[in-house]
Formats: sequence, structure tokens, C-alpha cells
Amino acid sequence: MYLNKVFLSLVLLIFFTTSFSIAQQADSSRIFNMSEVVVTATKTKIPLIEAASSITVIDSAEIAALNKQSVFGLLKDQYGVSFTQQGAPGSLSYVYLRGADPGQTLVLLDGIALNMTNDPDNTFDFANLPVENIERIEILRGPQSTLYGSNALGGVINIITREGSGKPKFFLSTEGGSYNSYRADAGLEGSLDQFNYSLTLSRFKTDGFSSASSKYGNTEKDGTSNYNISSRFGEAFASNFNVNFFVHFTKAQTALDQHGGFEGDDPTYVYNTEEQSYRTEGKLSLFGGLWDQSFSSSFIRNVRKYNFDSTLFNPASSTSLYDGNKLDFSWQNNIRLPSNLVSLGVDEENETAISNYIYNSSVYGNFNSIFPQNSASTFGIYLQDQLDPGKNFFSSFGIRYDKHSRFGSVVTYRIAPAYIFWKTGTKIKATFGTAFKAPSLFYLFDPAYGNMNLKPEKSKGWDAGIEQFLFHDMLDAGINYYDNYYTDLFGFDNNFRTINVDKAETKGIELYLSAKLIKNLDMRFNYTYTDTKDLSNNSPDKNLPLLRRPKDKVGFNADYVFLKNINTNIEIIYVGERDDKDFNQYPVARVKLPAYTLVNLSVSYKLTKAVLFYWRIDNLFNKYYEDVLGYATPGQSAYFGIKVNF
Repeated sequence: MYLNKVFLSLVLLIFFTTSFSIAQQADSSRIFNMSEVVVTATKTKIPLIEAASSITVIDSAEIAALNKQSVFGLLKDQYGVSFTQQGAPGSLSYVYLRGADPGQTLVLLDGIALNMTNDPDNTFDFANLPVENIERIEILRGPQSTLYGSNALGGVINIITREGSGKPKFFLSTEGGSYNSYRADAGLEGSLDQFNYSLTLSRFKTDGFSSASSKYGNTEKDGTSNYNISSRFGEAFASNFNVNFFVHFTKAQTALDQHGGFEGDDPTYVYNTEEQSYRTEGKLSLFGGLWDQSFSSSFIRNVRKYNFDSTLFNPASSTSLYDGNKLDFSWQNNIRLPSNLVSLGVDEENETAISNYIYNSSVYGNFNSIFPQNSASTFGIYLQDQLDPGKNFFSSFGIRYDKHSRFGSVVTYRIAPAYIFWKTGTKIKATFGTAFKAPSLFYLFDPAYGNMNLKPEKSKGWDAGIEQFLFHDMLDAGINYYDNYYTDLFGFDNNFRTINVDKAETKGIELYLSAKLIKNLDMRFNYTYTDTKDLSNNSPDKNLPLLRRPKDKVGFNADYVFLKNINTNIEIIYVGERDDKDFNQYPVARVKLPAYTLVNLSVSYKLTKAVLFYWRIDNLFNKYYEDVLGYATPGQSAYFGIKVNF
């Protein structure tokens, strides 16, 4: 079956390549679009066409066309990305990159690592991250610890906010719709001489629906409300020296349910979170750009509180607090040599966490878990060389050394070559790399589950692909094959003490196509095949697929502009069968979650240069589905919004 998938994907790519390249071989004056630049692949600006890494960009035009409420919604139809949302808006929203666990993907916002220090798996929850003020999102796949250190086993999702420019611009927007939802945003951006600024305030509230699916008789609505502040300020003190300052703030309250399935409703279960982050970044260029330096410091703090009281179906009450922060310092030097760009960087990360969990039950007894304040630090140094000896070959090689205050040292490396046949518009590429994930403070120091002798999780992986550019870049088709192997994964012994015991493998195929062959019509199609396997020797799931990762996933997006002021966008997402577990029965049993297809529609009408109306319908055909067994997902829902620019 797997070989059939490989064969089919190769046939499709060969068809795209041979069908169109013959016509363009006679065109010796091909012009490629070299304006698209990415920074995540090498931590330097490079043209996207020269990148060997599997990287995609969600730009500002796509963000505007989709009219999504959150970053989580923007990621769903991207290839190599699967996802779960554990109920109504505001509930846990996770991303799985190439089958990796959510905590094995590093999430950055303006260079600030968002993975939560106070979470056992260092995951990032996408539930409360709005799209306003975001300029672009870069999705980098594969092991990336050489440049980014811990947590980047599956890849990196880099979110970049807008930099203000020009005359002051002010905007207001509001949206309302299903589930008694509303959203309001206000923003200001611009520049004055050498000073630039960008500031956005966001507010979202919804009554939601029962997170425990109504299919099993649950009716109590689980709403959420949040506030977000996103800001960026910059000053160019000289032509070769500038400083940027970033501030982000989130505060949210969400109603939750105890578990999916029968009798899951809990009207007393409330989750509160507050997160603040700051980053200062300086850039200095010397010797006519031959030596560029960047230096930064960032701080993030996340506080989460949960509490519930006993109810008719739950004879227990609980309160819990999780408080964590992280302080980072980094310094990178880029030195330009003939046909080479050498990057030498150092960074240090210091993380601290404290938690308090109290559980009282007249049936199951009382349990307290007090996690005293603990800290850990990591120092890293890395070297990368980007080689550009001619017009066709591009390559990068990097190596990194990290020293952790508990487990000691780890070395990672990565190589990424690419070769472009300009005449036919064909790029062949490959990467091979290693990565690591430091044990969380919880896994190291928790009195009940912790183990101070833990080693880091490790991975090694490779990918290879072909990309074909056709009709002066109006059509771009590509295919990637990847294989990632994970060892020393965190598991538990018979006493529930954390140990390095588990292994896993993820491999698959990514096929993608983007086309702009008709004026005003942009289309994107992608297909992802993901084969995952639990290789842990002592696991009852050995040789079975990892949970909640679909083998097959399809994304399609078509965007059409007509009459110059009407924009229509249709998005189709197909998610294949996934394995999950039914925790409502004993012994716990594996189950299959059915495949589903979602169709989302968005229409924008530009009344004037300053006023835009839009309509959005999510789940157009009211498809019932579950991302996590027993937890609800939105049915057909409609929203109307207005954006005004001054």
C-alpha cells in the first residue's frame, strides 16, 4: 500500500513535469520570480527558490483572502500539517508537523519561542492566537535543532508581524456570527522619519457549544473570551544600525468539559490563561555589509489556572496553577566570503516553572501535587556555511553544540543541498539532519513523575524532493519524501516515573501544486500521506500508528477576483481516518475516527478604498466529525464582518 502511494505520487509529478516542460524548453529567456524571500530556513534572508528545505509561506494576501479568525485556521490546509481541537473555540488546539508530537514543533512569534515552559510536553496551544497584525507565516519542516536548539524535531512554525511604514494608517474591524460570536480589532501603524510602529488590539468572545459532543447527550455550552495585544516598534539609529522591540499579550477565559463522550458536561470547569512576551532585537552591519550582526533578548511568561467543582456526574473538585517563564539571549554573526555566507551564533536559554495541583474526591480520594520552583538553562553555539559557488548549486551545512544544566551536552547537525536546472525550471533538493528536545522541568523535577537523570529526546531525519516551475512560475509543482526516526522519547516506568524508553518513526509523501494560469485566479492543491509507527518495545501499541495522525490529507484552495472589487475564496480540507483511544472504557481500546471533508467559503466586497465587507461560511455542508474522540467540532457556521481603513 505504501509503495503504491509512492508510485502514484511519482507518476503525478512526472505527468506535471513532462506535460509542460517541453513547451518551455525552447524559451531561453525564462524569468523566475526571485522576489519571495524566506528567513526561517537559514536564519538569513534567501530567495525561496534557492532553499533546499521544505518550506512554505502564508503571506499577507492569503491571510486577507481567507478571513480566518485565528492562526490555527490558517495552518489547517497546509501540506505536512495535521491538527486537533479538543472541543469548542478556546479549547486545546494542537498542530502535528510531519507526524511529530505537538511539543516537538518549535513555534516562534517574532523570534520569541512560544512553547510553554510550564507544560509537561512544552507544547504550544494555538487556541488564542489571532491573525490581525500578522504579515506572514513560514512553515519549515524536518529536524531543525542546528539553528534553533530544543523542540525543533518536527520543524519550525515562524509567525512574523507587520512592520509599520509610511503615513499613519488606522483600521477598525468587527465580525459577528454563529454561536453568538463577535470579534473586534483596532490597529495603528506607520513610520515617522527613522521610527516605525505597529500596534493591534483584539477582542474575541463566543458562547460556543458543548465541548463534549452533543452526539452523546451533552448540551451545556462552553464559551470563551480573550484579549490580545500585538505591537512592534523600530528605530534606525544609523544606516547600518537598527533596533526593534516587540510586545505581545494574551488573556483568555474558557469553559471546558471533563472528557468527551457520555456525561461529559461540566458547567463548573473553567480555564484561565495569561501570557506576556517581550523581545528586543538589534541589527548592525559593518564593512559594507560583509559582516552583519544580530543580537536579541526575549522574555515570556505563561500562567494557566484550572478549576472545577463536584457535579452530578463528577464527584470531585480541583484547582491547579501552572506558572512558567523563559529568558533568552542570542547573538548571530553573518560573514560574507566569496561564494559563502558563514553564520556563527551563540544563545542561552533560562527557564523556570512552578505548579500546584489539588484534587479532592469523595469516591477516588484526595491527591495533591506541589511542584516547587525549579529552573534549567541551556547554552548553545552553532556554525553554518551557505555555499553558492555558481548559478545552479546552493547548499548549507551546519553543526551545533548545546550544554544543558542537567543532562549535559548534545551535538546536532544538518546539510541541505539544492540544484536548479534553470533551462527547464527544475529543482532537485535534499536535506539530512538531527534534532533534540530537552526534558521539560516537569519531567525533570516533579516529585511524583520526575527524573533528574533524563536524557533529551532525539531524532534524525531526511527528505528529498523535486520541484518544477512552469510557464514563468505561473505553475509550481513539487513532491517531497521524508523519513524521521525518534529515539529516547519520554515514557513512564511501572511507578509512573519518567524515563527515556519510547521510539517512533514517521515517513511520508507531500505533493503540492500551485497555479495562476488564468487571470485573477489562484489555485493551490496539496496531498500528504503520513505513515507513523510506535516502535517502543514495551508499549501495547508497538508497530501501531501514532494517535490522531491521518494517513491521508488533502488541501485545496481557490481564490478568484472579479469586477476588481469582489474576492471569492473556497477552501476544501479532507482528513482521512485516524486512530484514537476510548478512555471512557476499561480496558482502554483503540478506535478509528472516520474520515471527513470540510468546505469553507469566504467572499469579500470592497465598497470603497477604505471600506470592505466580508462573509464567511465554515463547514458549508454541516459535516459532523471529531478531531478527538468524544469532543465536538463546529457545525455549519456563518460570519459577517466589516473592515474600515483610515
